Amino acid sequence: MGSGPAAGTVRARYLVYFQYLGTDFNGVAAVRGAQRAVGVQNYLEEAAEKLKSVVPVKFVISSRTDAGVHALSNAAHLDVQRRSGQPPFSPEVLTQALNTHLKHPAIRVLQAFRVHSDFHARYAATSRTYLYRLATGCPRHDQLSVFERNRCWALRADYLDVAAMQEAAQHLLGTHDFSAFQSAGSPSASSVRTLRRASVSPDPASPFVLPQESRRLRFWTLEFESQSFLYRQVRRMTAILVAVGLGTLTPTEVKPGSLLEIFVAVLSQPSCRSNSRESILRSAGKPGARGQGGPRSARRPQAGDQRPKGRRPGVRCGFPRPRCHSPS
Repeated sequence: MGSGPAAGTVRARYLVYFQYLGTDFNGVAAVRGAQRAVGVQNYLEEAAEKLKSVVPVKFVISSRTDAGVHALSNAAHLDVQRRSGQPPFSPEVLTQALNTHLKHPAIRVLQAFRVHSDFHARYAATSRTYLYRLATGCPRHDQLSVFERNRCWALRADYLDVAAMQEAAQHLLGTHDFSAFQSAGSPSASSVRTLRRASVSPDPASPFVLPQESRRLRFWTLEFESQSFLYRQVRRMTAILVAVGLGTLTPTEVKPGSLLEIFVAVLSQPSCRSNSRESILRSAGKPGARGQGGPRSARRPQAGDQRPKGRRPGVRCGFPRPRCHSPS
């Protein structure tokens, strides 16, 4: 990250885990310039200014999330270069200092580790897990509990064929060209990815829904794991599986050789039960748009015995165990 440390100064690199509710943010990445939108990274770097590093602190984020998406535990690395004679911050002091100076209550730094100077949070990640929550039995978005509106995609349908969705998800597993599932402008040189896990399962009854409402509302969880994903790949896989659950597609149609054709076919159809096929994909394309009821992805990390623990929703960013250094 930039040139070497100035003479007499000490530069230390840290791996930091942090979580956030994404409702108020334009995504995790910093928004530069005079735009009104703001990212989680903006707040993290603003807090890091209080560390009085010789060189401004920049967070290198492991996993991207878009507007409205929450993270149970994302990760980043950063360098802090202290003045001559000042020892590096201990990971505990760094964590406490960042939390003290964070100006948004929806962001929290979980834990920090000293790592080697060549450690890279994005390229060292060994797995990432995205979780989407669906709700059925909600004809209108305003009928959903206010506590759940930013935590799930409310479908107007009363029923999903979950067995068919589970069967279809198995066709996505393995190594395939997922170019049909990436958005335009993706920076990835290759569209080949290996999907290790794709699951569809019932979610426990929400504690944030009144008993008389819980009889008609049901919640479902879609979870995807890979070392890396294409831009918007997960939300589009979610849209395809929802289309299967609604009867628009059959499980056997969800195969790697026909993914692009399926995507175009779903987009071109006028309606599907109470959810139009076009709206399914439009909603899946904008999971963070407030008031649209799109799917909210969440992340939760998997870093061996250094993994912060917590409940869903979350993204999992798995790392090889970082080698930790004691402050000098």
